[in-house]
Amino acid sequence: MAFMELYSTLETLLTTSAPTEKIALFRTFFDLYRRGEITRDATTSLIVFDYPSYRDHCTIIDPKEVPRRTKLNTPHGQILLLHAIAHIEYSAIDLALDAVYRFRDCGEEFENDWLVVADDEVRHFEMIEGLLKELGSFYGSFPVHDALFEASMRTLNLVERMAVVPRYLEANGLDATPQILRKLDSFRHDAMIQKIISALYVILEEEIDHVRKGDRWFEEGCKRSGLERSIYFEIIEKHYPMSFPRKVAINCDARRLAGFDTDELEKISFTKC
Repeated sequence: MAFMELYSTLETLLTTSAPTEKIALFRTFFDLYRRGEITRDATTSLIVFDYPSYRDHCTIIDPKEVPRRTKLNTPHGQILLLHAIAHIEYSAIDLALDAVYRFRDCGEEFENDWLVVADDEVRHFEMIEGLLKELGSFYGSFPVHDALFEASMRTLNLVERMAVVPRYLEANGLDATPQILRKLDSFRHDAMIQKIISALYVILEEEIDHVRKGDRWFEEGCKRSGLERSIYFEIIEKHYPMSFPRKVAINCDARRLAGFDTDELEKISFTKC
């Protein structure tokens, strides 16, 4: 029986640039993982990565210089939107894998939660890149930013990682996706727009579960460290100053399902939930 070592495989996955190679390796690994055919050597040294895995596949630029997504009723506008979403989903694969790689004392429930998330993100990425290919494009055809990677490498303890990645960055996606869907609705007669809308609904529903997992492990991290849940706002202020409260409406229902309580929602947004 062939066994695969967990942490060395994760390190390989986190440094594999080409999407086809990364996804093929992940599928082989995850299949073995679900069959219990992996070993664990937690004594190996942790790496703080200097650059994201996609550096050799994509051109990385400042977030402010990334092409704006406009004219969604045109193929070019749709490609830009899909490319931006594909990059978020591809980055999210690494974010989930890095959590398992880095927080080795959290146990097998933690492992399983974030490897399932990684599997979801792989599926989301393939779904979105499939639409890109229908439009004659592919992931890597436009420059991208590395803000999500930078956020992960700035949050090297469990509480900060769970606060920043699932409970801030991914939770922001719960707010942003309905706004995108509203913009797309005007062009619903377009067959490609219909496909994009369907894909975004799948992603939105499953991202609620990802944020909920982050909420669970944020809570667990706080308990382990003797911290109050309210530390969340200090962490976000540290990494993203003046993010709260927001003047724009947030997705209260999705955030509640994902674990945010009423007090937190009131601090996040001026708009009452």
